[in-house]
Amino acid sequence: MMKVKQAMHEGCTWCSSDTPLSEVAKLLRDEDIGAVPVGENDKLIGMITDRDIACRAVSLGGDMSSVTARDVMTEGIQWCWEDEDLDSVIQKMEEHQLRRMPVMNREKRVVGILSLGDISHASAHRQTGEFASAVSAHH
Repeated sequence: MMKVKQAMHEGCTWCSSDTPLSEVAKLLRDEDIGAVPVGENDKLIGMITDRDIACRAVSLGGDMSSVTARDVMTEGIQWCWEDEDLDSVIQKMEEHQLRRMPVMNREKRVVGILSLGDISHASAHRQTGEFASAVSAHH
């Protein structure tokens, strides 16, 4: 059974809750990522996606220079353990309609992000391995 750690994107860029939204947007652009976890005191408190910026921030209107990560982040987000079975996490992502999920180690530190792209890539490798095993099995 494949574990989350085998599929996830390791390492993770963070922002703090008081990071100006303009900096968060630049971070997403520069890192070519669609979401960034928000932390406070070394704890995960939320997540900001490109959609949050497009929908929530713009709906606030007015002067965007004072808008921070806290103003638009999603709180109470779903996350998973790095040693969880990938299939069970896929079910959780489907159930909550998530495209990305922060991954924690057992010390409750974010160690990566699991995205639909990561899952697709890992599934392709798993299927290729299963196919190769089946083809090379002795009859």
